[in-house]
Amino acid sequence: MDNRAIGVFDSGLGGLTAIKELQRLLPNENFIFLGDTARVPYGTHDRETICQYSRDDISFLLKKDVKLIVAACGTVSSNYPKEEAEKLPVPFCGIIHPAAAAAVRQTKNGIIGILGTQATIASGAFETEIRSMKEGLTLVSKACPMFVPLVENGYTSPDNFITRHVADEYMQPIRETGCDTVILGCTHFPILETVLRECLPENVTLINSGAEVAKLVSAYLNEHDMAHSSQNGSTRYYVTDRPHNFSTLATLFLGNDISEDVTKVNLENNER
Repeated sequence: MDNRAIGVFDSGLGGLTAIKELQRLLPNENFIFLGDTARVPYGTHDRETICQYSRDDISFLLKKDVKLIVAACGTVSSNYPKEEAEKLPVPFCGIIHPAAAAAVRQTKNGIIGILGTQATIASGAFETEIRSMKEGLTLVSKACPMFVPLVENGYTSPDNFITRHVADEYMQPIRETGCDTVILGCTHFPILETVLRECLPENVTLINSGAEVAKLVSAYLNEHDMAHSSQNGSTRYYVTDRPHNFSTLATLFLGNDISEDVTKVNLENNER
């Protein structure tokens, strides 16, 4: 048993898709969530900047004495060096492998769509991972740079004209491929699931990358005897900018008021 908390980080609200599923699968665990809301989105930056932001986030969580770190961010997962992750003092997992594996299992016609930030799509990480699992699949990638700002500003309803128009434009090339499976390769994107489903054929399966990494974490803890031994876990939320904005939108998504559990921190001075 290991009663330390699990650390989860993202550039903003997106990581809550992983937290929500982690809380459901592992109700006894404690979680520490860091949303780097002062620097969101990560996906528009170059690899060097993304890696530095990742190191800042990881350093913060390590100082909280977490037992495992989850990069609930497609941009980080596709750009943070594997060799650095392997040298961390605690296990580290991202969303690429579990989401790719789920898509390979799910597809029937062998055509998989991949949605992500500009940095994630440019990295080719999903394609590389999928092709290492199975040959002969057709992969179609689409960068969706406006999705993260829409989510971070609360534009998530399919009734919103702007959101619907942007989603429909991004999904057009995906529809034309005839794919039956689409990876939501950024943890912000599942928050737009309702509008995305309305822009895609009914037979298309959406792979929620946050949910898939949560399943991986759950299995890892069980396999390595790292589960928490007590009952009724809790979650502390840390953000780097405007706690009220974050807690308001997070409450709508999670279904419960988290405002008292949100603290603003400065990653350049994270001793607290």
